[in-house]
Amino acid sequence: MDTIFTLLMVLIMIASVLLVIIVMAQNPKGGGLSSTFGGASSAQFGVQRTNDFMEKATWTLGAVIIVLILISVVITGKPAVAAPSQQPVKKETQAPAKQSAPAATTNAPAQTPAAPTK
Repeated sequence: MDTIFTLLMVLIMIASVLLVIIVMAQNPKGGGLSSTFGGASSAQFGVQRTNDFMEKATWTLGAVIIVLILISVVITGKPAVAAPSQQPVKKETQAPAKQSAPAATTNAPAQTPAAPTK
């Protein structure tokens, strides 16, 4: 389980670094990498494709990072079944103290006084 978690963490870090590189290569005003290689004019051929590629790469890497994080949570979030302890349970050597039974009480019906004779 630790090997899979480590692999997922490495993949998440690689995707994160690539995402940072792609975001930093973009210019917020539409220039960025496309203006560096394609010229300053946005009317030249190929500039729009570069912007589309950068945008798709940004969204794709963002989605990949989210999916990898969710997979790592699902895989490592399950509680592991604990192995039963190997130590024997100590049993009591002495018997519990004997308890005396409560005194048996019998409830005799109450005697009614005899009626006076006249």
